[in-house]
Amino acid sequence: MKKVLQWHPAFQAVLQIEFAGEEKYLQFFKEYNLTDSPLRIDTLIIKKDQGVQIRKKIGHIFRQYNIVEYKGPEDSLSVNTFFKANGYAAILQSGTKREQESPPDEITITLVGNHYPRKLMAFLKSQYPARITNVDSGIYYVEGLLFPLQILVQRDLDSQDNLWLSRLRQDLNREHDVEVLSRAYMGKEDNPLYSAAMDLIVRANWNVYREENQMCDALKELFDELYGEKIEKQIQIEKNNARAEGKAEGKAEGKAEGKAEGKEEGKAEGKTEGQALSVLDLLEDIGPVPSALRKTIMAQKDGETLSRWLKAAAKASSLEQFQQEMTAPLNS
Repeated sequence: MKKVLQWHPAFQAVLQIEFAGEEKYLQFFKEYNLTDSPLRIDTLIIKKDQGVQIRKKIGHIFRQYNIVEYKGPEDSLSVNTFFKANGYAAILQSGTKREQESPPDEITITLVGNHYPRKLMAFLKSQYPARITNVDSGIYYVEGLLFPLQILVQRDLDSQDNLWLSRLRQDLNREHDVEVLSRAYMGKEDNPLYSAAMDLIVRANWNVYREENQMCDALKELFDELYGEKIEKQIQIEKNNARAEGKAEGKAEGKAEGKAEGKEEGKAEGKTEGQALSVLDLLEDIGPVPSALRKTIMAQKDGETLSRWLKAAAKASSLEQFQQEMTAPLNS
């Protein structure tokens, strides 16, 4: 069964990376709840200081409240996406105690996707008096609508100004993309934003990352330092179908047990390692696991603790929820 990649957590990380240096002016809210019942925006960015002009080109349009809706590389920005984002904006504007507490002209919408949305653009031109302007590479402003709108086509963005966002996709070129990202990632391995972004990018472009024989010696050394452990583990996973079956069985039955390989070995060390790998596999279904968290899980040798973490990973809907359960007192 093909493993579904969770693009949104990496997008959240990349979005914050792109605004590095200006983060003091912005607040990022992931999966923002618009109402008491579940209705969540991909990202709401609130500009804290209205007198500040964001220098990043993809943020030039920002006002006080900025809704960001993202589609992964396998999806497209559609007419439905447009209406959903406008619905979010309308709810955000109207869901306040005081009338116009959130002024309509202080709300913007940003739609982000990997492909140029031809059908959506044609719809906007034909159905509305919309003026569409290509203000920069991959950045389109749409004026004449209820809310200011910009559309970002990731693959067309300036690859220097948007080093990470332009490469959050699954068709990267080894020389122009992978090598550039690797050098940018150097020294940031323990930063959870960069780790989340890079973990997803590596998995999405696995075939490129494993072609070490085509790299120069300097890059091979860099790759070994950054990804050696990750690549070795991925190869082991690919070759070990039994472990994958163990994961599926563990998820279906909800058991706090290690992988089949750990049970068969019958050794405490093998079992705890299998349990730790099971925890990581379950968490990777939620999103990219930061390096620091990965190291903590793999370093744990207590079977009861790993069993508790495995149960928490099976129930968790986010990495944040898992980490809360992970550190919760046993009698809570």
